[in-house]
Amino acid sequence: MSLPDDLLELAVATAREAGRMLVDKRPAEGPDVVQTKSSPTDVVTQMDQAAERLIIERIRAVRPDDGFLGEEGGTRAGASAVRWVIDPIDGTVNYLYDLPDWAVSIAAEVDGVTVAGAVDMPRRGETYTAVRGGGALLHTASGTRELRCNAGVPLERALVATGFGYAAERRAHQARVLTGVLPNVRDIRRGGSCCVDLCSLAAGRVDAYYERGVQAWDIAAGALVVQEAGGRIEGLDGAPAGPELTVAGGPGTFEALHALLKPLEPTRG
Repeated sequence: MSLPDDLLELAVATAREAGRMLVDKRPAEGPDVVQTKSSPTDVVTQMDQAAERLIIERIRAVRPDDGFLGEEGGTRAGASAVRWVIDPIDGTVNYLYDLPDWAVSIAAEVDGVTVAGAVDMPRRGETYTAVRGGGALLHTASGTRELRCNAGVPLERALVATGFGYAAERRAHQARVLTGVLPNVRDIRRGGSCCVDLCSLAAGRVDAYYERGVQAWDIAAGALVVQEAGGRIEGLDGAPAGPELTVAGGPGTFEALHALLKPLEPTRG
């Protein structure tokens, strides 16, 4: 197998193990919040931290020279060309409330380019995978299918996913942007997990997605899944997708959503 295939195999096995642990060890009364991050509503739980430790331990046991970028602080430089970008629970608030839309996201970069990604959604029984140049797949108990984004969906018929930040001022501006988007699309979906939204786009369950404030670990694996499913994911005016803005969609729909968003100044706030 090639290096990206090897990296994907390790990512899938590790994400699934972390996902099982998170389901099995979730306290019935809800996980303890150990701290907040950017605001009182931006929480990190003991289980976020435990999952990240597990992921790093499993990968280091196989590839001790690799680097890591983890949401919960598990970041270190490596001696190899490979870096792992980890979100142990994308959708922590959903996990906190026992809602199903949360995921374990693991991506592998080689020389700064994402070459493999796995997004495991334990409560849905779904694992999304992608290898650069090798397509994107959805794996379930009933089998595996290739993923393709919906193409050429007119904006007025597009189901668009989005998310909101945690700071009150940013949320207020995002609400203003939303008032410019909502009358021009079929409808909006707000699920609470960036990588779940990106995988839903790749699977044709939504037609487009946009959000301000997502970080590298939120989008690393999901962006590759979207790209390998035929979609486009960028910031404004060809900038890389990232904290300033992430816009994603199938051919035609991406361009239309980008054109709608730009005059609404979505990167303010």
